[in-house]
Amino acid sequence: MSRRLFAAVACAYGLGVWACAPVAAAQTAAPAPAAVRLQVTGDVRTPLSLAPDELKAMPRTRVEIKDEDGRTVTYEGVLVGELLKRAGAPVGSDMRGNAMATYVTATAGDGYQVLFSLAELDPAMTGSQIIVADSIDGKPLFAYQGPLRIVVPKDTRAARSVRMLERIEVVRLKK
Repeated sequence: MSRRLFAAVACAYGLGVWACAPVAAAQTAAPAPAAVRLQVTGDVRTPLSLAPDELKAMPRTRVEIKDEDGRTVTYEGVLVGELLKRAGAPVGSDMRGNAMATYVTATAGDGYQVLFSLAELDPAMTGSQIIVADSIDGKPLFAYQGPLRIVVPKDTRAARSVRMLERIEVVRLKK
């Protein structure tokens, strides 16, 4: 049973105020889409601060994954590699030499972080389709997921699919 479902059941059966708090927090965790801006920072030529509407105007990619229930769902958004390219990270033909010792952190509003190598986010290098998604099955992401989420379709577990994404930071180990 998921934590959210357990909390909802515990709240419904009156198991204490502490059990109801996670349900209320989960329903209000994501700020309104207009308030969130995705930051692309770090070792890039042009740091970006993008509103959800600006992401919608960029080239779109759809990916399918299996959810926790085994159902196929379709996420739509922008390739992380496209965002990195626009920020001036060393991708494409610049992905060589010291750029190969570069990593990217993705950070959620609650502080959750995951790590990617820059190369695995570059579609020209790996053919990856890792996206910053803003919709699921043609609808906006659920409040507990978004408004933005990284989706990693080839991962067998969703541990790197960062919900409530706020920041993508590029860090080059060798300059």
